[in-house]
Amino acid sequence: MTDTRLQIIVVPVTPFQQNCSVLFDTETKFAVVIDPGGDVERIQSVVAEEGLTIQMILLTHGHIDHAGGAADLQERCAAAGRPVEIVGPHRDEAALLGSLERQGMETGMAGARNLTPDRWLEDGDDLTVLGMAFSVLHCPGHSPGSIVFFADALRLAISGDVLFQGSVGRSDLPGGDHATLMRSITEKLLPLGDDVTFLPGHGAASTLGQERATNPFVREALGEAD
Repeated sequence: MTDTRLQIIVVPVTPFQQNCSVLFDTETKFAVVIDPGGDVERIQSVVAEEGLTIQMILLTHGHIDHAGGAADLQERCAAAGRPVEIVGPHRDEAALLGSLERQGMETGMAGARNLTPDRWLEDGDDLTVLGMAFSVLHCPGHSPGSIVFFADALRLAISGDVLFQGSVGRSDLPGGDHATLMRSITEKLLPLGDDVTFLPGHGAASTLGQERATNPFVREALGEAD
C-alpha cells in the first residue's frame, strides 16, 4: 500500500489457509476484520497483540472458509462491550450464508453458524472503512454474491476468491459459473488499473498488471493466450 496510517495483517485461518485480513489504523488502533472464516481465537490473539479495537466485520462472500467465524467473532465483540456490524457481501449470498452450518459439517469445520449480515452491499456502493473510501464491486462467478472491496487512494483491492496470483476462483461449486467469473475479472477488476495490488482469499498478493500479463485464465479471456 501507499504511505498511509492503514496497515494489514493477514491471518491464515481454517484448514483452507484462507487470508483473513485485519486492516487497522496505526494511530487510532481501530480495526476491521475481513473474512473471518474460522480460528476466531487466533484472530483475536492478533488483535490483542496489536492493541486493536474491532469496529466492523466485512465479508466478501459466503463460503465457510471466509464467513464461518463471523457470527462467533461478532458475539465475542458484543460480550466484550464492543458490538460490531457484519457488513456484506451482496444479498445474492443469502443462501450460502444460510447454509454455513451445513457447509461446516461437510468440510469438517464444526462450530460455524448461519447468519444474515447487518447490512448487505450492492455493486457501486461506497463504504467508509477507518476513514478510507472503499468501492464495492459485485463480482459473481465464484459465487453469486461475491464482492471485491477497492480503495482507490491505496490502489488496493481485497478480492476474496475472484482472482488469485496465477489462477482464478473455482466455478464448479453451487452458484458458480466460469464465464460469469471471467466477465467479472475482465470487466470489473482489470479496468481498475495495472498498478492495483490485490489481496486474494488464498495465497500471495499480486497486481492486476501481473495477472493481465501472465495469468493463463485471464490471458485466455482477453484472447491473448499463447
